[in-house]
Amino acid sequence: MLLDDIRLAALGSYLPPEMSASEAAGLGLCDPVYAASQQMRAVTVVAEDGDAPVSGPQLAVAAARQALRRAGPSIDGIDLLLHSALYYQGHDMWAPASYVQRHTVGDPCLAIDVRQTSNGGMASLYLAARQLATLPTGRAALLTTGDRFCLPGIDRWRSDPGTVFADGGTAAVLTRGVGFARLRGLALVSGSELETMHRGDDPWHPGPLTARAPLDVRHTTRDFLRRVGSSFVAQRMAAGQRAAAKQALAEADATIADISWFVLPNFGARRMEPGFFRPFGIDPARTTWPWGRSVGHLGAGDQFAGLAHLARTGRLRSGELIALMGVGGGFTWSCAVFEIISAPDRS
Repeated sequence: MLLDDIRLAALGSYLPPEMSASEAAGLGLCDPVYAASQQMRAVTVVAEDGDAPVSGPQLAVAAARQALRRAGPSIDGIDLLLHSALYYQGHDMWAPASYVQRHTVGDPCLAIDVRQTSNGGMASLYLAARQLATLPTGRAALLTTGDRFCLPGIDRWRSDPGTVFADGGTAAVLTRGVGFARLRGLALVSGSELETMHRGDDPWHPGPLTARAPLDVRHTTRDFLRRVGSSFVAQRMAAGQRAAAKQALAEADATIADISWFVLPNFGARRMEPGFFRPFGIDPARTTWPWGRSVGHLGAGDQFAGLAHLARTGRLRSGELIALMGVGGGFTWSCAVFEIISAPDRS
């Protein structure tokens, strides 16, 4: 896409305390052999005590307030709020984005929910960048994500093999012309022939969780693989991720070798190796995965949280290129390349 000085002004994240894999195994929540095979050390889990946020939208609000404080007076105002989530948001037939808006920036900006599974945060980035390109310098968009994964609807350790679901909220303030990182390249690629992977042979249902509870992605995936074969899926998944990376890197006039840090999804090891490390020749030490394996998959928010982690730990240097990569059911693949202009606010 054509970019005209789109920048990141601030980032925020709110992650509950970690529960170690050994603790989860001791409580009977996960199989220790499975946790070891995925190389997951811990996962962030909401604890229902006191006044701490317990729902996805509340987690998003906490992250958004942090990001807005860091952005400070550098922005002239929020014109757009996009909220993304993967899972249930705490109420039925309800608009979570409006809740986040009410408890952060208020009216009169437009608040919209973006549902693109695990690629929701990156899809919001794509949509907001296009909108901001039409606005004056200093105008901004607030992008938030928030999810809490729990029974009876989802088993964070078992519902989707290869993924351990984590609770948390994230936020990013995207602007026109103001900020610590400039967007150099951005691409989203879709492959709807894979949408059946999460639908399988199930009939249409009258309401949520009427097919099976908790959710079990293995069931629909087996149906799909039985029809098309695992090699087709592997090839299509790899092609989609390559296409997104190729387009974003071309827009940024960069190569994989030029990237200092890769912000990747917080999947288990068995998905990271064939999905990112091996095909792109990425050293895991140059990625956020060493951190992500102690957090887990934050639904739509892995990329914002990962970049916030790099900023918070002082690892972003002026002149460096940072690549954010994502994938979501449907399927869509994404890649964004940012150039660091100055040190971000770490307060």
